Amino acid sequence: MLQPTPPPKRRGRLVRSGAAALALFAVAGYLAVQYVTGGAGAPGCKVVSGGSEGTTYEFTPEQAVNAATITAVGTARKLPERAVTIALATALQESTLRNLDHGDRDSLGLFQQRPSQGWGTPEEIMDPAYSAGLFYDHLVEIPGYQDLELTDAAQRVQRSAFPDAYAKHEPDAALLAAALTGRSAATLTCDGRPGATREKGPDAVRAALVRDFGRAVFQPAGATAGDASAEPAAASRDGGGGGADERTVTLPVAADSAREADEDLRERGWQLAHWAVANASSLHVERVSYAGREWTAGSTDSKWAPSGTRGAQGAERAAGAVRITSMR
Repeated sequence: MLQPTPPPKRRGRLVRSGAAALALFAVAGYLAVQYVTGGAGAPGCKVVSGGSEGTTYEFTPEQAVNAATITAVGTARKLPERAVTIALATALQESTLRNLDHGDRDSLGLFQQRPSQGWGTPEEIMDPAYSAGLFYDHLVEIPGYQDLELTDAAQRVQRSAFPDAYAKHEPDAALLAAALTGRSAATLTCDGRPGATREKGPDAVRAALVRDFGRAVFQPAGATAGDASAEPAAASRDGGGGGADERTVTLPVAADSAREADEDLRERGWQLAHWAVANASSLHVERVSYAGREWTAGSTDSKWAPSGTRGAQGAERAAGAVRITSMR
């Protein structure tokens, strides 16, 4: 039986009610996206595959900083890229790479570790470098962890109620690990918009480097722990005579030995360069240069462009140092 057509006034109320409901759904969807990404707008960072497949992963500056810290802590311990990939996938699942001050029961931080289960004090767990180090402590105790399925290795550390959840993050974690360990060159970029932080300038850059890598990050190849060259200078000057010199931190590409392979040195350089870009918003970094390439905050697509007058290939062979210039 056909229903009578509602009178015009009622039909208007129905339209308005429907529009209001759609608006509420849109707001709820927006808030859900912001909760997941941890950002107030579009992601500001992107990593692309170094191969021909062209896969990408976009993420926020907050996530970039935490991913760079997790990676730096792992490589400072001489752990393989596989360990870093497992750690990044775990943090993507547990916290979406955000340093959460809440969670299930008393879970906290990047890895949602619980003080009541012996993972440390709340203050310790909320320190990304500490929590990453503790995750690696447990990971390396697992026999043959590099040969396990990622979700199996992560679950043996985390003891999660959702043991299969880590696997879906492996592709993104692998992209991040390749860039942040330096194996994949010039593949991580950020827009470099300054965040709401008082940390800026070369001293803030040095402090963050020591926090993530340790003081050995300032050692040139072949230096020993007691060398004066291992200490960061109050202001790194490159001798160019420009105002940027006093704002520039110059990092030697550190190695265990002066005879270390060129490929290892190149990867170390790109790790430091990508670390600086990942921290650009929080530390107000204006420019990062390495191996004949330069990233500049706010430039079109934030790409790594050729720098200087020498060709990129020639500069790549004589990579030299990583230079991190702060904003004025």
